[in-house]
Amino acid sequence: MQHFFVEPGQIFEKEKKILITGNDVNHIKNVLRMKIGEELSVSDGQSGREYRCGVAELGEDEIVCELRFIKEDNVELPAKIYLFQGLPKADKMELIIQKAVELGVYEIIPVATKRAVVKLDEKKAKSKIARWQGISEAAAKQSKRGIVPNVRPVMTMKEAILYAKDMDSKAIPYELAEGMQATKDWIASLAGCENIAVFIGPEGGFAEEEIEMAVESGICPVSLGKRILRTETAGLTTLSILMYHLETEGI
Repeated sequence: MQHFFVEPGQIFEKEKKILITGNDVNHIKNVLRMKIGEELSVSDGQSGREYRCGVAELGEDEIVCELRFIKEDNVELPAKIYLFQGLPKADKMELIIQKAVELGVYEIIPVATKRAVVKLDEKKAKSKIARWQGISEAAAKQSKRGIVPNVRPVMTMKEAILYAKDMDSKAIPYELAEGMQATKDWIASLAGCENIAVFIGPEGGFAEEEIEMAVESGICPVSLGKRILRTETAGLTTLSILMYHLETEGI
């Protein structure tokens, strides 16, 4: 079943009507070639609710859908995960965003670290963020998320640490972290956390002073094992561990 996102103001529960506008109109009519009566699902990107509806009208600028029922099961994780990703080379960020959204990330914050090869000026950064946000939305549709994870403007490491200051739990996978006990302890401490920050370095890893700054701010260095992982692997590995833990906690 195809899944779409609309603004909350486009959902009229009492009238059992939902309006779809923008680029999705062309996609529904000319790419998917959906017909009157065909079923689709819609989310408002905020509440986590899924609205099941049928196509009622195929207009020029909008699709009118008949609301059939509301699926209350929330597909979102019980804690919000914020991925602070050091800027990687080439198109790796696109892959990271796509897979992170599938794994349940709540927000992605690109971070310009000391060893990041990629440097974005203001003009390039705005263009990149817009593209990355589009990738987040596409991945949210594909995985039937209740929200579209936001991709924040690029931050410095100092700004990123400050942004994460009040989050319940913060960790930074680091190749020089010793043993898995700290990792086990960190995962065990997540019970009841509402938001979790994960810091991932770029290809060259974090500079020593960045790790020191993170530790001084209460961010826990953890190990992901004895092997050195690529930047695009490290974040997704951490998110996979968190997804499993959060969704099986209490079972």
